Amino acid sequence: MNIPYNKLYLTGKEMLYLKEALEGGNIAGDGVFDARVCDFLEDRLSGTSVRSVTSGTHALELAVALAKICPGDEVIMPSYTFPSTANAVLLRGGIPVFCDVEEETLCMDLEDVEKRITGKTKMLMPVHYGGVCCPMDRLVDLARDRGLVVVEDAAQALGSTYKEKPLGTWGEMGCFSFHGTKNLVSGEGGAISIRKPNEDLLEKAEIYRQKGTNRIQFIKGEVNQYTWVGEGSSYAPSELLMAVLNAQLEEMDQIHKRRSSIYHGYQQQISPMVDRGLLRGMSTIPEDVTSNYHNFYVLFHDGSTRDRVRQRLQEQGIGAVIHFVPLHVSPMGAKLGYAPEDLPVTRMAGECLLRLPLFTAMTMEEMMQVSKALLEVLEHEYDR
Repeated sequence: MNIPYNKLYLTGKEMLYLKEALEGGNIAGDGVFDARVCDFLEDRLSGTSVRSVTSGTHALELAVALAKICPGDEVIMPSYTFPSTANAVLLRGGIPVFCDVEEETLCMDLEDVEKRITGKTKMLMPVHYGGVCCPMDRLVDLARDRGLVVVEDAAQALGSTYKEKPLGTWGEMGCFSFHGTKNLVSGEGGAISIRKPNEDLLEKAEIYRQKGTNRIQFIKGEVNQYTWVGEGSSYAPSELLMAVLNAQLEEMDQIHKRRSSIYHGYQQQISPMVDRGLLRGMSTIPEDVTSNYHNFYVLFHDGSTRDRVRQRLQEQGIGAVIHFVPLHVSPMGAKLGYAPEDLPVTRMAGECLLRLPLFTAMTMEEMMQVSKALLEVLEHEYDR
């Protein structure tokens, strides 16, 4: 048996579009394929303007810069996330303040968030783990009442909605990733959505992503030459990345439909294991959420059992993998003054979560093989 955790899925048009981009003569970026990608995303992320960037990390960095986070400003975020979420704040001199998550979704616990708001808090950064979210209407109301900006880390959530509104459009800005592990990929790549009306922020975003220059205005014919006009960095992706992404986005709905079948197959097979007490829990989709089925995980009762089961599955050729080391548990988290016990649900997720293989080309037979192997290992584990 050889079932990896993730496997690259190609639609069949990637090479065609790459050839078209190469023959077009402009591979530096902000070309035809970039425009197609942004148009597609703006159509799906209604009420926003979208600009491409070179990674989800850069989308977060750009959003934090546009939000004018300054040294000493506090930004509340889950600890159960990738370091890029916190680094985007640290790079501006801000202070990441970690909150706990709800066990059902592994997304922000809003009661814990409210307790952590101080006079220094400037922003809330929800992370939409696995394509689901916390109650975004309540989060936005809380932010509005306290005068805070909301930037969504939607790196895993393109195509997901909450109460029929796309994730990445609830806050002032949303950040997306097209890394090779995501549902839709370009190897590296990302995008930022900016809620309308947004003329001022959008102009600043275009300047920032083009190295602090007014190059976009020059391309549009609005100025005779382009020059340095403000703070910026190199965040504009090449046309080659956008050509690959264009091919992927064209099949977004079909890709999510395929993943949905695998996800729901897992739910059907694994829910009896939860009912029997062999597992603590598994991935769930809240009632108001439509998911993009980014991943499927199970929760064990303790970390040592998780590690033994993972090893036995890997010995059978099944790519079951852990996920984030919670940021507050990491060496950097310790430097920021956190202890592992500060966020109990997050700590549990870090110790007890195991992700099962889920990729676009996965077959129902492979899903059944993984589920059967998991059951056999669990029954052996609890019989010993």
